[in-house]
Amino acid sequence: MKGIRFGDLYFEEREVFQVVVEPSGVEDISWTKEEGISLRLITDELSINFHYTTGRENIESFALERGKYFQKEVLAEFLSLASSTSSRLNPDGPLAYARGDKKRARGDKVSDLVQSLTEVAKASLVSQHIKHYRLQVALIQKRIGILTTEKNLIFEERFYTRGIAFCVAEKDGRLERGYEVLAYALPFQEIKLEELERLCEKAGRRAELMLSSRRVKAGVMPVVLSSSAGGTLIHEAVGHGLEADHAEEGLSIYSGRLGERVASPLITVLDDPTLSPLYGSYQYDDEGTKAKPVVLIEKGILKEFLYDRYQALKWGKTSNGRGRRESFRHIPIPRMSNTFIAKGETPAEEIIKSLDKGLLVKKMGGGEVNPLTGDFVFEVREGYYVEGGEVLFPVKGATLVGNGPKVLEIIDLVGDDLHFDPGTCGKDGQGVPVSDGQPTLRIPELTVGGEG
Repeated sequence: MKGIRFGDLYFEEREVFQVVVEPSGVEDISWTKEEGISLRLITDELSINFHYTTGRENIESFALERGKYFQKEVLAEFLSLASSTSSRLNPDGPLAYARGDKKRARGDKVSDLVQSLTEVAKASLVSQHIKHYRLQVALIQKRIGILTTEKNLIFEERFYTRGIAFCVAEKDGRLERGYEVLAYALPFQEIKLEELERLCEKAGRRAELMLSSRRVKAGVMPVVLSSSAGGTLIHEAVGHGLEADHAEEGLSIYSGRLGERVASPLITVLDDPTLSPLYGSYQYDDEGTKAKPVVLIEKGILKEFLYDRYQALKWGKTSNGRGRRESFRHIPIPRMSNTFIAKGETPAEEIIKSLDKGLLVKKMGGGEVNPLTGDFVFEVREGYYVEGGEVLFPVKGATLVGNGPKVLEIIDLVGDDLHFDPGTCGKDGQGVPVSDGQPTLRIPELTVGGEG
């Protein structure tokens, strides 16, 4: 249509059921349902017009009022699929659906789940030192519909299950915390309660472990990032700099460097939303583009950025299916999905044994990153001081300070293992589910913050 380069209608209905269990019993239980629709138009001048409305009663009138941008027959099909009679979301909420029993009352199923989670959470009590625990489980079910001015029509159901376990341990007046997350792009009935049990056990054991931790002396030393550390480094210190709204706009250290060596030849980085059931998986992005894996860095060479439709139009490229939005209230922007460093050939055990005097990181925490420079500061949630290849003691209060691209350039050993951690990635006020992964990595020199 004249004056419009691309447009889409985005329909969404979403249900969230959440239970929080503590030693005193159920701390919180909630169920929410929401429906809405939005229209986005990208003009020839690359300006964006965006409007949305909420509520089932407003969806059809909203779409019909703005229907001139879409073919009538396809618009009618879109509205038919978006109608309440076409909804496949269980009217009793995701819990009944998750339990696979649509005939029983929702209240009975809530009781069953709460009882199960209460028993599971007690698994956190791995020792007398655990003084408090908290288990939060969220069941998310959503159905999205996308109609574009290119006549593409997509409807997709998405399921997410997320568990967060938190424990506090105490000994001789010293308090320490343990924290663990589990999340999949799966309905709840496909998650075994044993997995939630292990989640609670890990959080409890980590809290207890930290009771014997020591401060590590600050300095520059070799660091091994275990695969279990999660992909915080690749996601925060590298991945955001490869999203096109940063990279193409000159706001990333990778800007203008396609085809150049940006990492060690041992390093290959991919982003792949097709790796179901990882938390960042999807069949189509939130603009209706088919999901596909993208090689971002291949054997150290920068190959590609992550594009949504807007950035692809702006820079004369093709979207590679990374236009994601938190909900119908948000405009799609370039986002990661399941981002990871590909596994190498060195056995992980050999990499740990190669440490003379250094730090082994088993779990990363939060931190700060400057996407323009790649500079980062990350918390070490679980780490160990290693000497002569032997793990000596757990450390407390350690941080990793460095530059993401420089770290990728000097990595000299890449393990034959691979582990993913789930998370919610925040950007421009939007949160979307992602997973980040890596094999065991050896960094010859990295600044470790600790005692002066």
